Amino acid sequence: MIGKQIEVLLIEDNPEEDLLIRSALAEKHVTSLTFDVESATTLNQGKDILGKGTFDVVLMDLQLPDSVGIESLEAVRHVAPEVPVVVLTGLADEELGVRAVQEGAQDYLIRGEVDANLLSRSTRYAIERHRMMETLRSLALLDDLTGLYNRRGFLTLAERHAKLAGRTGRGVFVVFVDLDNMKWINDSLGHKAGDRALKDTARALNSTFRESDIIGRMGGDEFAVLGIESYVSSSEAIPERLAQNIENMNQDADLGYQLSLSVGLARIASNETIALDTLLERADQQMYEQKQLKKRAR
Repeated sequence: MIGKQIEVLLIEDNPEEDLLIRSALAEKHVTSLTFDVESATTLNQGKDILGKGTFDVVLMDLQLPDSVGIESLEAVRHVAPEVPVVVLTGLADEELGVRAVQEGAQDYLIRGEVDANLLSRSTRYAIERHRMMETLRSLALLDDLTGLYNRRGFLTLAERHAKLAGRTGRGVFVVFVDLDNMKWINDSLGHKAGDRALKDTARALNSTFRESDIIGRMGGDEFAVLGIESYVSSSEAIPERLAQNIENMNQDADLGYQLSLSVGLARIASNETIALDTLLERADQQMYEQKQLKKRAR
């Protein structure tokens, strides 16, 4: 990181604190690094800036004009989970800083105790710790074959997204997918063909769902997706969109087999509270019923 310019987003509504932090990061004798600081005075403004720019770290106050407490941190991490966050608190709010670290912030700093050395060091370490944790997380939560989340990764992230949806008044949907005829593909065409079918299924899911949706391989030939419904789109159109993408793949590639998926969909409205396990069970049951209908139709 020697000689690198660190892009910092500072979310702070107090102009005096803003100036103090900028001045501390500008002290050249502290480090060989340089810091380019962009400021936001509200959570919504910070989220907008995060969505448009590329930052190495966020420094943020949790007591903002339009948001207070841990929800401010959660909102920032939802918009830019790849960016580490250092929380700024008052002496009386040190307990909130500790909780923020428990909820995903890399560090917290107490106003009045922050000097140029401490601020620079905390910012650098936050970036490095976050990078290391992301590397470890990817090793533990990703499926080697498809590049999707594995079962553990899916359940971990889906639980967080479902809780966030509940706080923001959004509906949640779960799609459960089973790759049809996997045993026949493996037995007749070999396990390389079976691996390709799993990879093609992952590709179809990635092309069907949004980048913000959580897509996982639950094990074997089963996949699951969790998404938060937007205000302008409905989950009801998803099975048809996925079927169309599968049909296009079957037409464009000489696979030696027809890729076919059985799909179940379950959703909860914004005013409902249902455990993620229950939602998965509902989608799984609907998927199973569709698979049985296919078998009876042969």
